[in-house]
Parts: sequence; C-alpha cells; structure tokens
Amino acid sequence: MATTTTSDVAITEETSTIRTYLPRIIIGLVILVGGYFGYQAYHHAQLYESTDNAQIEGNAAPVLARVAGYVTSVNVEDYANVKQGQPLITIDPQEYDVALAQAEADYQQSLADLATARADLQNAEANARNVVQNARVAQSNAQVQAARRDKAQQDLQRDQNLYKEQSLTRKQLEDSQNNVEVQSRQYTANVEQINLAKTSESVAQAGIAKARANIQKIEALIKVKQAAIDNAKLKVGYAHITAPIAGKIGRKNVVPGQYVQPGQTLFTIVADSTFWVVANFKETQLEKMQVGQPVEIKLDAYPDLEIKGRVASLSEATGARFALLPADNASGNFVKITQRVPVKIEILHPENYKNQLRAGLSVDADVRVAN
Repeated sequence: MATTTTSDVAITEETSTIRTYLPRIIIGLVILVGGYFGYQAYHHAQLYESTDNAQIEGNAAPVLARVAGYVTSVNVEDYANVKQGQPLITIDPQEYDVALAQAEADYQQSLADLATARADLQNAEANARNVVQNARVAQSNAQVQAARRDKAQQDLQRDQNLYKEQSLTRKQLEDSQNNVEVQSRQYTANVEQINLAKTSESVAQAGIAKARANIQKIEALIKVKQAAIDNAKLKVGYAHITAPIAGKIGRKNVVPGQYVQPGQTLFTIVADSTFWVVANFKETQLEKMQVGQPVEIKLDAYPDLEIKGRVASLSEATGARFALLPADNASGNFVKITQRVPVKIEILHPENYKNQLRAGLSVDADVRVAN
C-alpha cells in the first residue's frame, strides 16, 4: 500500500488551484486584449473615415491606327517601358507614298496652269492697251476728218454763191459738192472705226476680267492641291505610329502582317509617373471630410508599404449617377440605399513608389478627419 506524503498533497492542491483559476485568467486576458483593440478601433473610428472600396487610378492613352494597311513591323514587346515619341509600329506606307506623289504632281500641274493664266492676262492687257491706242487714233482721225468735212462744206457754200454770180463754172461747183460728199463719207467711216474700237475695248476688258477670274480659280485650286499634299503627308506620317506618352504598355494586340483599320486600338500605354486613388466613401462618412486632409493608403499587394496622401477633391455626384442606368427613386417600391461618393486622393511623392504602384490595384484608404 502506497504512502501519501505531504509534498504530494501540496502538489495536488497547487494543480487543482491552477486548474480552477486558469480559465479565469485566460478569459481576463482575452477581455483585456479585446478591450485594448476595441478601444483602438473606437479611437481610430473617431479620428478616421476608412474604406476598402478604393483603387489606384492612372492616366492611360490608347495607341490607335489612324490609317488602314498591313503592319510591317512592331518595335515593342508586352509590358515594355516606352518614351514619348518612340517608334512603335509601322504600317505599309507604299500606298500613301504614291498618293503623296500624285498630289504633288497635281500641284505642279496647277502651278503650270497658273503661269499660263498669268501670261494670258498679260496678253489680254497688252491687247487692251493696243485697242485703247487704236481708239485714240481713230478719235484723232475723226476729229481731223470732221475739220476737213466742215471746210469742204464751207467751200461748197462759197462756190454756190460764186456760181450764182456766174463767177464759177459748173464743173468747179460739182467738184466742191463731190469733195463734201467724200469728206462726209470719210468722217462716217472714222466714226464707225471709233465705235468698233469701243466695242473692241469692251471685248478686251472682258478678256482681262476672264483672265483674272481664271487666275483666281487656279489659285484656289492650288490651295486645294496644297491641302491634298498636306493630307497625303499626314497619312504618310500616320503610317509610322509613335508613343503618345511615356509609360508602360499593356498587352499588345497587333503582330506584323496583320491588317488594321482606322480607329482600331492596338494597345494602351499607362503613364508610370502620375497615379492617384479614387476611394468611394459612403455618404454618411462625408460630414467631416474636407479637401487637404491627410490620408493613409495601404495597398493590398504590398501590405507593409505605408503611403501618404491627401484629399484632392470630392465628386459633385454619387457613383450611381454615372451608371449606365441610374436608379430612379420616384418609383413606388422605394428602398433606401446608402450611396457612395468618389473621393480623389493625391499620392504624396509618387516617385518613391514607382515600382509598386499599378493602375487598378485595390487599396484601403484612411482619411484623418479629426485631430
């Protein structure tokens, strides 16, 4: 039969005591830890407004084909970094080179037509000057002939008086009458020449006007031809696609030999220098939120990375207003739903996180709304 010693009894009593108070101690510790974290959460809620409905946003520029054609070369790989203006894709430019050559040939032909039209104008102006000179000569001749006619009429009048006095023979009188008739007919002919010169002058002026109008027409046509050349040069330039912005491209959707259409998206370049956060806060969280308040940002992809920011702006409308089919609360079956308002958060010193920031990453945003 085993003998129970005093030390064994003490150990048994101590073990019984520990078993009695251990659950209470554990419960107490749990309560203390829970209370501590509960107080921390309560205190944090008094100072911050938080949401996990947020993501990184960035500028993105689609690279589009502006002309149709077959792709001859692609000078970039998936997710590669590119610089602004860097050559990316070349579309076969032969068709557009031919169109440019044709436009330039049409332009040169129009220049030749313009030179011909200007020469025609010079001829018309020279002809008009000759007509005017001829008109002046005809006018002078008519004036001289009028004087001769008047003198012949005066001589006839004098000869008729002499004939009546029988101081002049019949033949001399007839010669005077004949001279008057000749001079009158010559004057009439000169007047007709003046009228003909005036008609010719009108025709010459019309020719000048026509030549000038033709020059204006050709000059306008030259502008059209120049515009065609500029358009052809643009298309030749569009065949060589360059990066519109600096950044990193996404997955490219084009390979050499592929036929592309104008407006077709080939890939997208995301700027790697400008990022911000758009956080969708509940409308009940906006009471104390103001522009300029500091923000703590945590990335789901990098939970240990601490990023600082500030509130840049608050949207003037809720996110539902930008939906394709906005909710209409005028219906009879109305259910009140807490709306969310987009808040733009500026990232402070984004260059320090250039390798971690990616457009579309999910984040947690904590805005400090109280001191």
